[in-house]
Amino acid sequence: MNNSVFHFTVKWLGGLKAVPLLGQVFDSCLKIYVSVLKPELLDWIDEIEREVCSWEDTTVGLHRYGGTQFNYRQKEIGHIHSNGILDVRLNRKTKQLLIQENKVKAHHVFKRSGWISLYIVNKKDIETALTILRLSYKRVSNG
Repeated sequence: MNNSVFHFTVKWLGGLKAVPLLGQVFDSCLKIYVSVLKPELLDWIDEIEREVCSWEDTTVGLHRYGGTQFNYRQKEIGHIHSNGILDVRLNRKTKQLLIQENKVKAHHVFKRSGWISLYIVNKKDIETALTILRLSYKRVSNG
Protein backbone atom coordinates (compact mmCIF):
# COMPACT_ATOMS: atom_id res chain seq x y z
CA MET A 1 0.00 0.00 0.00
CA ASN A 2 1.24 3.47 -0.81
CA ASN A 3 1.94 5.40 2.39
CA SER A 4 2.39 8.79 0.72
CA VAL A 5 -0.68 10.29 2.44
CA PHE A 6 0.70 9.21 5.81
CA HIS A 7 4.18 10.61 5.10
CA PHE A 8 2.76 13.89 3.76
CA THR A 9 0.66 14.29 6.88
CA VAL A 10 3.53 13.49 9.24
CA LYS A 11 5.93 15.83 7.43
CA TRP A 12 3.71 18.82 6.75
CA LEU A 13 0.96 18.56 9.35
CA GLY A 14 2.92 16.89 12.16
CA GLY A 15 2.55 19.91 14.41
CA LEU A 16 -1.15 19.18 14.65
CA LYS A 17 -0.43 16.04 16.68
CA ALA A 18 -0.72 18.20 19.79
CA VAL A 19 -4.44 18.63 19.08
CA PRO A 20 -6.24 16.17 21.40
CA LEU A 21 -7.60 13.05 19.64
CA LEU A 22 -6.54 14.24 16.17
CA GLY A 23 -4.06 11.35 15.83
CA GLN A 24 -6.79 8.84 16.57
CA VAL A 25 -9.15 10.51 14.10
CA PHE A 26 -6.47 10.45 11.40
CA ASP A 27 -5.68 6.80 12.13
CA SER A 28 -9.40 5.95 11.92
CA CYS A 29 -9.48 7.57 8.48
CA LEU A 30 -6.44 5.49 7.51
CA LYS A 31 -8.29 2.37 8.66
CA ILE A 32 -11.27 3.20 6.43
CA TYR A 33 -8.90 3.86 3.51
CA VAL A 34 -7.09 0.55 4.08
CA SER A 35 -10.35 -1.39 4.48
CA VAL A 36 -11.25 -0.39 0.93
CA LEU A 37 -7.85 -0.69 -0.78
CA LYS A 38 -6.14 -3.51 1.13
CA PRO A 39 -8.50 -5.12 3.64
CA GLU A 40 -6.16 -8.07 4.28
CA LEU A 41 -3.75 -5.64 5.96
CA LEU A 42 -6.27 -5.16 8.77
CA ASP A 43 -6.41 -8.94 9.21
CA TRP A 44 -2.59 -9.06 9.45
CA ILE A 45 -2.62 -6.27 12.06
CA ASP A 46 -5.27 -8.19 14.04
CA GLU A 47 -3.10 -11.32 13.85
CA ILE A 48 -0.11 -9.40 15.27
CA GLU A 49 -2.28 -7.94 18.02
CA ARG A 50 -3.67 -11.36 19.01
CA GLU A 51 -0.19 -12.85 19.29
CA VAL A 52 1.32 -9.96 21.26
CA CYS A 53 -1.65 -9.99 23.64
CA SER A 54 -0.89 -13.63 24.42
CA TRP A 55 2.49 -12.66 25.91
CA GLU A 56 2.66 -12.42 29.69
CA ASP A 57 1.63 -9.05 31.20
CA THR A 58 1.01 -7.52 27.77
CA THR A 59 -1.90 -5.21 26.98
CA VAL A 60 -2.99 -3.00 24.12
CA GLY A 61 -4.32 0.53 24.05
CA LEU A 62 -4.57 3.56 21.82
CA HIS A 63 -1.30 5.20 20.85
CA ARG A 64 -1.30 8.94 21.50
CA TYR A 65 -0.63 9.71 17.83
CA GLY A 66 -3.01 7.08 16.46
CA GLY A 67 -2.82 3.34 16.09
CA THR A 68 -2.64 0.45 18.51
CA GLN A 69 0.02 0.51 21.22
CA PHE A 70 1.43 -2.68 22.76
CA ASN A 71 2.50 -2.44 26.40
CA TYR A 72 4.30 -4.59 28.92
CA ARG A 73 3.21 -3.46 32.40
CA GLN A 74 2.44 0.07 31.12
CA LYS A 75 5.77 0.33 29.22
CA GLU A 76 5.47 0.65 25.46
CA ILE A 77 6.78 -2.26 23.41
CA GLY A 78 5.78 -0.66 20.11
CA HIS A 79 2.78 0.55 18.16
CA ILE A 80 1.20 -0.09 14.79
CA HIS A 81 -0.66 2.40 12.65
CA SER A 82 -3.69 1.33 10.61
CA ASN A 83 -1.71 1.68 7.38
CA GLY A 84 0.63 -1.12 8.51
CA ILE A 85 3.57 0.90 9.81
CA LEU A 86 4.94 -0.76 12.93
CA ASP A 87 7.15 1.43 15.13
CA VAL A 88 9.35 -0.23 17.74
CA ARG A 89 12.05 1.13 20.03
CA LEU A 90 15.20 -0.95 20.22
CA ASN A 91 18.75 -0.32 21.31
CA ARG A 92 20.88 1.34 18.63
CA LYS A 93 23.04 -1.73 18.02
CA THR A 94 20.02 -3.93 17.27
CA LYS A 95 18.50 -1.16 15.16
CA GLN A 96 21.62 -0.87 13.01
CA LEU A 97 21.85 -4.65 12.58
CA LEU A 98 18.21 -4.91 11.43
CA ILE A 99 18.66 -1.96 9.04
CA GLN A 100 21.79 -3.57 7.57
CA GLU A 101 19.82 -6.79 7.06
CA ASN A 102 17.13 -4.73 5.24
CA LYS A 103 14.46 -5.93 7.66
CA VAL A 104 13.47 -2.46 8.86
CA LYS A 105 13.98 1.23 8.17
CA ALA A 106 14.94 4.04 10.50
CA HIS A 107 11.84 5.46 12.17
CA HIS A 108 9.78 7.54 9.75
CA VAL A 109 10.15 10.64 11.98
CA PHE A 110 12.86 10.03 14.60
CA LYS A 111 15.59 8.67 12.35
CA ARG A 112 18.48 9.19 14.80
CA SER A 113 16.77 7.53 17.75
CA GLY A 114 16.54 3.86 18.66
CA TRP A 115 13.12 3.69 16.99
CA ILE A 116 12.60 1.66 13.81
CA SER A 117 9.73 1.35 11.35
CA LEU A 118 8.62 -1.82 9.62
CA TYR A 119 6.26 -1.44 6.69
CA ILE A 120 3.91 -4.43 6.66
CA VAL A 121 3.15 -5.05 3.00
CA ASN A 122 2.49 -8.80 2.87
CA LYS A 123 1.59 -11.74 5.09
CA LYS A 124 5.20 -12.81 5.59
CA ASP A 125 5.93 -9.48 7.29
CA ILE A 126 3.84 -10.70 10.25
CA GLU A 127 6.71 -12.96 11.38
CA THR A 128 9.24 -10.14 11.09
CA ALA A 129 6.92 -7.83 13.04
CA LEU A 130 6.49 -10.39 15.82
CA THR A 131 10.23 -11.05 16.00
CA ILE A 132 10.97 -7.34 16.36
CA LEU A 133 8.20 -6.84 18.91
CA ARG A 134 9.58 -9.81 20.85
CA LEU A 135 13.02 -8.12 20.93
CA SER A 136 11.41 -5.00 22.39
CA TYR A 137 9.35 -7.09 24.83
CA LYS A 138 12.54 -8.73 26.11
CA ARG A 139 14.27 -5.35 26.38
CA VAL A 140 11.39 -3.78 28.32
CA SER A 141 10.74 -6.82 30.53
CA ASN A 142 14.47 -7.38 31.12
CA GLY A 143 13.95 -10.96 30.02
